[in-house]
Amino acid sequence: MSLRMRFAAEDLLRCRFAISPLREAQGAVRTLSRPDRHGHHLPWLRQVRAAAAGLDLAPLWLLAPEHGYGPDFLQPIPEVPLAGLEEELDVVRSTPPEVARLQIAVALSQTPGAADTRRGRAMLADPGGTVRQLAGLYEHVWAALLAPHWPRLRAVLEADVAYHARRLADGGMQRLFTGLHPKLHWSEGALTTAGAMGPLPEPGGRGLVLVPSVFFWPEAGSAFDPPWQPLVIYPARGIGGLWAPGGPTASATLVRLLGANRAAILSGLDAPSTTTALAHRHVMAMSSVSAHLAVLRDAGLLTSRRYGHQVLYERTPLGIALATGGPL
Repeated sequence: MSLRMRFAAEDLLRCRFAISPLREAQGAVRTLSRPDRHGHHLPWLRQVRAAAAGLDLAPLWLLAPEHGYGPDFLQPIPEVPLAGLEEELDVVRSTPPEVARLQIAVALSQTPGAADTRRGRAMLADPGGTVRQLAGLYEHVWAALLAPHWPRLRAVLEADVAYHARRLADGGMQRLFTGLHPKLHWSEGALTTAGAMGPLPEPGGRGLVLVPSVFFWPEAGSAFDPPWQPLVIYPARGIGGLWAPGGPTASATLVRLLGANRAAILSGLDAPSTTTALAHRHVMAMSSVSAHLAVLRDAGLLTSRRYGHQVLYERTPLGIALATGGPL
């Protein structure tokens, strides 16, 4: 089955990218419940096994059926390009109890008998308390399982946004959606999805938010409930090498030319990255990485550009040739 969503002119002007820490936390929880289906994340699963064993994730799993509805209040649409987890959880905590109870009831109904369990009855009896409990659980998930890895995850997400933003600038919506996900296609002013990705109603002038995800893989998903802006979440590029140790090794010649640290930064910068991500990757102080980036940029080996509050660095053609030994 194919579904089409036709864009008006105002919708095209309101299409944007966003990174959502809360959705990564939700994806991580799903990955923990189905480890056999996520081979790309096995290194992460091994690292967090002990920490995950100390968390009671049953309430989150109960409201996240594999096939079916999960509460909308747990999935607010990102309002800025890169929100903080606390900003997103503040939106969750502001959910009115009557809205939470209705959505919790629908989510529980997806699992036969869930509403009649002790935990299910407690959720329905105190929806306000359930909202606070769920938000608190996601805080614990973040601190224990994701915060230590966030620079690495964010670097992959930011690189994906930069890549697709360039494709949008180069060739418009058709080039953007070509390669975003196999189920998504753009033709004659309409976005088409194949298979059971979810409903695609008219955006009605609200545009579309595109959210890359490390843990939401290999599928794509959609959310279009008014009054929120329609959203499509899709797997970020580069997941296959996400947990690989280290990065490309600089050649001895490049080390003699630039020094070990600058050579390592230039060789490892195969996708746009921030100073924070590079400092984490190369185990250097932020101030040292900033100084090295400034020298490499002044030498014409890197360029920088701002995305939201972040500055992304990437290699110039000269930098690529120097790092890879390729022709100019």
